[in-house]
Amino acid sequence: MIDVNGLSVRFGRTQAVKSISFDVARSDSFGLVGESGSGKSTVLRALSGLNSDWTGRMTIDGASLTRRRSKEFYRRVQMVFQDPYGSLHPRQTVDRLLSEPLLVHSMDDVERRIVRGLNEVALPASIRFRYPHQLSGGQRQRVAIARALMAEPQVLLLDEPTSALDVSVQAEVLNLLSDLQQSHQLTYILVSHNLAVVAHLCSRIGVMQAGELVELLSADDLRAGRTHHPHTKSLRELSIELEEPETM
Repeated sequence: MIDVNGLSVRFGRTQAVKSISFDVARSDSFGLVGESGSGKSTVLRALSGLNSDWTGRMTIDGASLTRRRSKEFYRRVQMVFQDPYGSLHPRQTVDRLLSEPLLVHSMDDVERRIVRGLNEVALPASIRFRYPHQLSGGQRQRVAIARALMAEPQVLLLDEPTSALDVSVQAEVLNLLSDLQQSHQLTYILVSHNLAVVAHLCSRIGVMQAGELVELLSADDLRAGRTHHPHTKSLRELSIELEEPETM
């Protein structure tokens, strides 16, 4: 579904991403891990079309991506951001937030789709006409996920989707994302600095350091410590607990 070949991103004299390559199978999950500033979120921004200053080749479902993306691209590929409070318009109700992508993409049956969208992310109908500040952090992120799903995408790009949430809520959101992937046959790229989060949701993982993709490995290999690059080993040792919590 996703193929990235020789992707490089430069900001002025700084090369933030240095000719990285990876692929993601349809309905699979791929994780990018690394420290802050390693370039992992920059990769997502290039894929999503938020950053047009890149070189290399990227394809979604066989179609090459250009710097300017079509309306159809933004229906097929959606992004969920780290901070749900910052990504949701504070003066729009949940109803407006969910209906907007339907109107943009000229999709009918708005009422049914909104009701279904709330149900899919386990939110009560009572929050439909509330504003983001009236919701908890976990509820806001569920709204953000529901909004991303409104246009019926094939790919979700997840940029630290649980890092702003309490640990117990993180587990709930991760389980929700896992269930949604199965029910909608979604393809995920998940960016996180948390190895346990990535190992829980992703079957394959790329480790980034200073803009380079230094290692590709499976989640099973990461859990078992079968790593090759010193940076991967260091990240694993710094992780408080790589095993999945019982709540997951």
